[in-house]
Amino acid sequence: MTERTAPEFTQIIHPWEINPEQRRELIECWTVVSNAGGAVVPLGFPPPPVGTEEVAPAVDELIAGLDPQRGRLLLATIEGDLAGWLVVRRDPHPFIAHWGELNHLQTHPRFRGRGIGTALMHRVQDLAREEMGLEQLHLAARAGMGLEEFYRRLGWREIGRWPGALRLAPGDDRDDILMVLTV
Repeated sequence: MTERTAPEFTQIIHPWEINPEQRRELIECWTVVSNAGGAVVPLGFPPPPVGTEEVAPAVDELIAGLDPQRGRLLLATIEGDLAGWLVVRRDPHPFIAHWGELNHLQTHPRFRGRGIGTALMHRVQDLAREEMGLEQLHLAARAGMGLEEFYRRLGWREIGRWPGALRLAPGDDRDDILMVLTV
């Protein structure tokens, strides 16, 4: 594996398309990223450390929600290993069906610093526009992690904040930063 190996992308649009190895890798990635302090701990997870027993149900729920029109999983692999992933979702309500929401952008720690997150973000823009017919993408990012600068460099703009929305621990409240990108 070289530093310059570009990721290959796989899009999963139906629950039956994911194989057991991909499911296992998703669980492992989400567990490692959460335990390394990543900002991907969803509601329902206890504070880190987490294990398979907490993460597997969230992965299974994510997989069950895949649908070509409403939710897609984008995997980035390097030489067959899961390097990162994200989910793009569309709400079916007709007033907001022109925009999608990004969730769970993760890069496995052993692939950090290699542009995997950036590559996923560029690929999902094309997918959202060309395959899902979306015009905007939205996301929420945890303050205090440097994430807003990462997204700004990719063309996203902050549209608001929920002050103190996320309580990571007593005395550690973080803003939830709301961002948008026109695709």
